[in-house]
Amino acid sequence: MILARFLGPRVWFLVVALVAAAVLVPAASLWLPAGHPLHVPPYLVPLIGKYICFALLALSLDLVWGYVGILSLGHGAFFALGGYAMGMYLMRQIGPRGVYGNPVLPDFMVFLNWQELPWYWTGFDQFWFAAIMVVLVPGLLAFVFGYFAFRSRVTGVYLSIITQAMTYALLLAFFRNDMGFGGNNGLTDFKDILGYPIQAATTRAALFSASCIALAIAVLFVGWITRSKLGKLMVAVRDAESRTRFIGWRPEHVKLFAFTVSAVMAGIAGALYVPQVGIINPGEFAPVNSIEVVVWAAVGGRATLIGPILGALIVNFAKSTFTAIAPEYWLFVLGGLFVFVTLFMPRGIVGTFDHGWGGWRARRAAKRAEEGEAVDDRVAAANPAE
Repeated sequence: MILARFLGPRVWFLVVALVAAAVLVPAASLWLPAGHPLHVPPYLVPLIGKYICFALLALSLDLVWGYVGILSLGHGAFFALGGYAMGMYLMRQIGPRGVYGNPVLPDFMVFLNWQELPWYWTGFDQFWFAAIMVVLVPGLLAFVFGYFAFRSRVTGVYLSIITQAMTYALLLAFFRNDMGFGGNNGLTDFKDILGYPIQAATTRAALFSASCIALAIAVLFVGWITRSKLGKLMVAVRDAESRTRFIGWRPEHVKLFAFTVSAVMAGIAGALYVPQVGIINPGEFAPVNSIEVVVWAAVGGRATLIGPILGALIVNFAKSTFTAIAPEYWLFVLGGLFVFVTLFMPRGIVGTFDHGWGGWRARRAAKRAEEGEAVDDRVAAANPAE
């Protein structure tokens, strides 16, 4: 009961909805016949699962942008690194079923005449090792990057630029064939995950459920952080960093914690994304992908928890729709949407609703108070003795 009050009804409603989706969507896809009105087509399950992964990525950005004020334009890098860690595990599961039949080397290494597996591929034949790398690699990069950036007091647009530069540098590095990550083609042609066929409907349903559960846990975790004393300190750093430093706190430590946790969440989102889409390539490092994440958070509403998730779902649904109807106009639509939100809805969808709802309640309370005072005055006039 105390935890429910602490997190608030909105967070719990979102968590319950995600858990329900994790159960009902796979059930509607696997068990209901194709002609049933509630049947979910098999192709929609990984598509919606991809949207859920994007929602987790948007939530990770909201933790640093909405609550700490760090506008990161490089979160796509952490997402892609988590995806590559999972992709390396999936490539090792192919074994002799590849085009060239090599039981150890992936097809692209055989094609490039590699003689042995690089040392940094060691261990990725085990799921537990890949799972650790999904968390460790993005988290370590964010920690090292954030340590030097925040202790140097790089802030504002300068920090945004260097995060984008980091992403672009990784893009160029992963495009190289001699890096051992598939070059321009990336990693694809996956067969199994944990021994189950990755293209099977049941496997895709399980991956969808895992994505929903991961997002629900992330919502609870971020909600707990932002509503704790640490969350209040994060907001203080966002709104008045110098004042926070002058009263004895270390804003760089707060930023480093939030940035590292956010990168780990982005890496988990990438790891869940790759088996559902079936490919990971250097294009995921593209700076425009990180900018799109910012658009998702801005459209939904920063520092609202539910806002970035809603923004990611709305924008990506619109992207799927417009790229099918008029693909040449999608970027204009996306840019126009961002300009519209910036000019007319700076708080985003959820933030604008909360602001309007709060203002309406305040006006209603003031009106009731005025009416109550008027009634008291009339009672006093009718009973002067009292």
